[in-house]
Parts: sequence; structure tokens; C-alpha cells
Amino acid sequence: MALADTPTARCAYYRHTCDLPAGVHPEIGRIVVRAGFVGAITMPAALGQQVRDELAHRRIEWGPIISHVRSGRWTFLIRPDLSDDVRLFAELFRLNVSIVPSGGEIALPSPVDAHVRYRRWIVPPRNGFRPFGSSIVDTVRSCMRAGKR
Repeated sequence: MALADTPTARCAYYRHTCDLPAGVHPEIGRIVVRAGFVGAITMPAALGQQVRDELAHRRIEWGPIISHVRSGRWTFLIRPDLSDDVRLFAELFRLNVSIVPSGGEIALPSPVDAHVRYRRWIVPPRNGFRPFGSSIVDTVRSCMRAGKR
């Protein structure tokens, strides 16, 4: 994916090609999308890699994945099909996994991040595809069960 080198141009790419309703914080060049039309699930990078590998093994498309380099976490962009279920949030919290709540900000990689290494794409968006959140949650559960054996 050839991305432009300004936050505004990259934001336009996200909006028009990837169907991500993104905006730019002009003072810092951060590109964000509000959770609602798009959802996100964040987890430790090691678990994220297991989830991605398991989805590949099952031949399930996984969609865009963001690496938060400094914190060692990955965020899967998803279709927002998960209900606001306290039990689900608690279950995932115990696994160090979180769902970005509706209205929360999801920071997307920006050209300004390349210099400070905050965020980068593990799997960049190429279109509007995002997997169901429920399939990512089910795969997290599967990976955690396999790890406990």
C-alpha cells in the first residue's frame, strides 16, 4: 500500500479507499476514527500473533491490524457486532484484551508515527473489509484454551 506522506492525504486514503471515517488532530497529526461504525479489539502482541495465525490456519480473513510498538499491543479493526455485555468485557479484561467502547478513539498509523514509532500496520487496510468482532473474540478464546493445555 503506497501511502501519502502527510496526515491529511493518508486520512483521505483511509476515508475513501478503506471506508474508515477518520479525522486528523491537526495540532499533532494523529489520525483517529471513533468506534461505532468501526470497532476495535486490542490485545498483547504475542496473543495477537496467535490469533492472526489461527485465523490464517482456519482460512478466515482477519482484516487490518495495528501494532502499538511501544506498548507491545495489537489492535484488530472489526465490524462492531459485539454487544455491551459486562460479562464479555470482564472475561476479556482477565485475558488482557479490551474492546474499544462505542465513541472511543481508535488511533490509526499516521506519517508522523513513522518518526517516533508509535503505531504501524501489521496488516494494512486495502478496502472496507473488517471481520466480525465475534470471530476475533472466538479466536482469542480458542487460542487461550490451546495455551492452557
